[in-house]
Amino acid sequence: MTEPLEKRLEKAMAELQAAQEAVARTERELRSASFAALSSDRGVRATAGPQGELTGIEFLENKYRDMSPQELAASVLEAASAARLKMNRHVMKAMAPFTEPSSDLPELKGFELDWERIFGPEVLREDDEDTARGPAAPAWRDALGDEGED
Repeated sequence: MTEPLEKRLEKAMAELQAAQEAVARTERELRSASFAALSSDRGVRATAGPQGELTGIEFLENKYRDMSPQELAASVLEAASAARLKMNRHVMKAMAPFTEPSSDLPELKGFELDWERIFGPEVLREDDEDTARGPAAPAWRDALGDEGED
């Protein structure tokens, strides 16, 4: 026998209220979140804030003194990108429960988000993918020769 409409509506309203409270908690948590990452040469630490903005740069152990301007720029960009990627993945994980359908009410489907369109394709890659390939060559080497020249 099917459940009366009034009872189903009551359940739906309770689940909606619980979802609204969970969204509010998630928003509060995300507003205060930040993530830091090191460049592969371990010379730069960058921190990304809740909207992926760069909130901090640290030059570690005076390594920047021995770097060319291109190497330093590449290290900063690499660390900043990695910190932003960590923040983006954190947002995805925090929002995941809201993308799933209700277990109690199948009519309440979760919402779909195109994470790749929002954050770019790298956000969907596995965390271990980069470490499985071994240490990456510095990004500046893609555009410049080993001597740091065009």
